[in-house]
Amino acid sequence: MGGGNKIKYRIIDFKRNKKDIPAIVKSVEYDPNRTAFIALLNYADGEKRYIIAPNGLQVGATVISGDSVAPELGNALQLKFMPLGTMVHNIEMQPGQGGKLVRSAGASAQLSNKEEKYGVLKMPSGELRKVLINCYATVGVVSNSDHNLESMGKAGRNRWKGIKPRNRAVAMNPVDHPMGGGEGKASGGHPRSRTGKYAKGQITRTRGKGSDKMIIQRRNGKKISK
Repeated sequence: MGGGNKIKYRIIDFKRNKKDIPAIVKSVEYDPNRTAFIALLNYADGEKRYIIAPNGLQVGATVISGDSVAPELGNALQLKFMPLGTMVHNIEMQPGQGGKLVRSAGASAQLSNKEEKYGVLKMPSGELRKVLINCYATVGVVSNSDHNLESMGKAGRNRWKGIKPRNRAVAMNPVDHPMGGGEGKASGGHPRSRTGKYAKGQITRTRGKGSDKMIIQRRNGKKISK
């Protein structure tokens, strides 16, 4: 990274902690800091805040957060008040912490079950995960679902973003990289980093992590052994 256009950071309200105060969507805007679009909310008391815009949220629509609000597009409420099958995003991992999960363009999780104090979510990766049922989440699918179809068009567009060109490892010499060297287009061996660490297939998640007990099924379909 280096160079690129200067970017002003838009402060996003991930907590949605203005409870029971309706807000009107004034605009849906591009945000250079994230893949999703953002929506500018104008609250009834005059305050303005940005949120991650869900897909289908129109200018002039009214959204609200709270414990007794309807599970409608753009509203934020606790998982325990949502019907099963609801598509949600911007999900808290701890109550009051603010949304941490499912914030990227086109992403959504589905509330598939409710247990005593946990809601079971099917994550975008396919993982089944338990989240405390009094955590807040926003109803809907994150906007800009066509983000993955964007074509960069030219190398300069990446430079505007501050991304510099990177040399392919297989084009280097053996002294520079484990994948370098060889006659012609030799590309044998496993993809790895400059220090020899495998780039694919190696488990990077910490074994015995505290939140393992919250995962019912991993994204590869394997159950977590208790």
